[in-house]
Formats: sequence, structure tokens, C-alpha cells
Amino acid sequence: MLLTFIYQSYLNQYDKNTFEVDGITKLVAEQSKNLLHFFNKNAATETHLSQASVKFYYNNKYISRIVEGCNAVSVIILYFAFIIAFTGKWKPTLFFIVFGGLSIHILNIGRVSLLSVLFFNFPQYETFLHDVVFPLIIYGFVFLLWLIWVYKFSIYAKK
Repeated sequence: MLLTFIYQSYLNQYDKNTFEVDGITKLVAEQSKNLLHFFNKNAATETHLSQASVKFYYNNKYISRIVEGCNAVSVIILYFAFIIAFTGKWKPTLFFIVFGGLSIHILNIGRVSLLSVLFFNFPQYETFLHDVVFPLIIYGFVFLLWLIWVYKFSIYAKK
């Protein structure tokens, strides 16, 4: 609850009436664009003028909007809460929190980038890809990290 409160306080700094986008969401959009540039793909971003989002372009076509929910912070908070709830020794706990949080962030950058490419090439599957496939991948990854934590490092792990 504390992490959610802190995150919500962070989000409240941004003016929704002027469609101001939070810094983490902007960062995710920029990093996703840069990942596509790394693979010599044409991608661009720009602030949306009538929504609190970042417009994402692929091959000069407006493909998607990146909103606060796309930045995976809520997933990372959920991950942190689970690790803390099933704590272990402090060094492995801290390592697993940092490693997992960064891993989820990196996976999310890949998710946003790949979704943009797939939306461009397969627009008929946009809803299925966005609402089913990619949540399954990101939440499946978090679940896998949780299993590793509980069975290998938490205080409940068998020695």
C-alpha cells in the first residue's frame, strides 16, 4: 500500500487537465523508440495534444498511444510487494527486488517496441495482442520470478 501511495503521489504532480504525461511513461516511450532505432527501425514519439499520452509512430504511421498504464510501474509494485511479503535474508531480498524490477522494466520496453511493430504489420490482431498475449507474457514472467523467489530464496525455501 505504501508503494502504491508513493506512486499515486508521484502521478498527482502531473496536470491531467493539460494532458501532462508523467516522466516514467515518457521514459518508457523514448526507450522503446530507441530500442527500435537500435535495430534500424523507423520509430518516433511525440506528446499527444488532447490526451495524457505519448504518440508512438512506426514507419511514419501513428501506431499507438502510450499511457501511464503502459509503463509497468503497477506490475513492478505488485512484484515488490510479493517479494517483501515472502521476505528472506536482506541481501538476496534487495538483489531480487532490484534485479526483478529492472528485468520487468526491460521486458516492458521490449513489449512496447514489439507491439508497435506487430500493430503495424498485423493491425487485425491488435486487441488480441495487447489484451491477451502481452499481459500473459509480462505476468507470466512475474509469476516465474515469484516462484524462483519462494522456492529458492525466501524464508519458506527448503534448505
